[in-house]
Amino acid sequence: MKKRVAILGATGSIGKSALDILRKKRDLFQPVLFTANNNASELQILKKEFPAALLALGKKEILDAIAKCDADITVNGISGAAGLEPSLAVINAGSDLALANKETVVMSGTHLLSLAKEKNVKIIPVDSEHSAIFLLIMAHGRENVSEIILTASGGPFKNYSLRKLKTVTPREALSHPTWNMGQKITIDSASLANKGLEVIEASYLFNFPPEKIKVTIHQQSIVHSMIRLNNGAVYAQMSQPDMRLPISDALSWPETDFSPWGSLDFTSLSLSFEKPDLEKFPMLYLAYEALKTGAPMPTVYNAANEIAVKAFLEGDIGFLEISALVGYVMEKSLPLEKKPWNLETILAVDRKARELAEDFIRLGRQ
Repeated sequence: MKKRVAILGATGSIGKSALDILRKKRDLFQPVLFTANNNASELQILKKEFPAALLALGKKEILDAIAKCDADITVNGISGAAGLEPSLAVINAGSDLALANKETVVMSGTHLLSLAKEKNVKIIPVDSEHSAIFLLIMAHGRENVSEIILTASGGPFKNYSLRKLKTVTPREALSHPTWNMGQKITIDSASLANKGLEVIEASYLFNFPPEKIKVTIHQQSIVHSMIRLNNGAVYAQMSQPDMRLPISDALSWPETDFSPWGSLDFTSLSLSFEKPDLEKFPMLYLAYEALKTGAPMPTVYNAANEIAVKAFLEGDIGFLEISALVGYVMEKSLPLEKKPWNLETILAVDRKARELAEDFIRLGRQ
């Protein structure tokens, strides 16, 4: 029997990779829903190719369609905080969630995981790093793992000086050396905010404290992440840097289906690892601080970063001001209010953090 698959953000980079899998594995998967934020023309093209699938455009339509499409598994490839409510809607609908939207976990944390447990659905990570950790822990057992090691490509500015970082342009920041991604995640990779978000996500998903989650720069993007066992041995997941592999793994889980996208030729591999420079890339440090402070600070971190990236792309702030803005918003958000951790609270914290971020930008213009 074919798995019924919904793809949220079908016209984005994750969505297009998922579609490639559906086209190549028509005997395994039945598309039931495609969504987009505003790209109606591409959705109509998909309707001609997959006439049985529902289409949804815009937030309300998307939430309604999730509730009625009866998906077995849903790929959430929506970018940014906009992916939170659809993720919660997927879980409420009883569908397993193949999650590429890391902001869902960063913003909602324990609320998301509690809801998934209540509805008896699985959250299967699609980020290459978290997919790797997920599969490694499944293979070795959570009780045997002492440490998670996330790999980061380092982005295009790994070897830049602080002085040179002051003058980088959005165009330069959008030139990622390895991955082909959307604008937001590409800028996050350049600032290491993406790795900061992934540290927070890993802590929630796998129940590890921040001091047990390490980051290493691995420019080749062949080792997607590692675990260290209690005996000190390290196990790695290695494959070509192709998002179709972790998406395919998530769609096929708990089976491991044949995939043509991950094979490596070990005769031509050269791998290197180094420590991240937190002075040049403080967004990673700030993510650890947000995680140590606890909820709702990761929500604050994410919201401030989204505003900062938008402002950088629009030329309102410089590259180094991304972390300055996020640090300002985190500091202004203290002390944290302790309220019931539900969707209403999460969205309220998100709105307040965005207002503080806009204040920072206005102060810089004066």
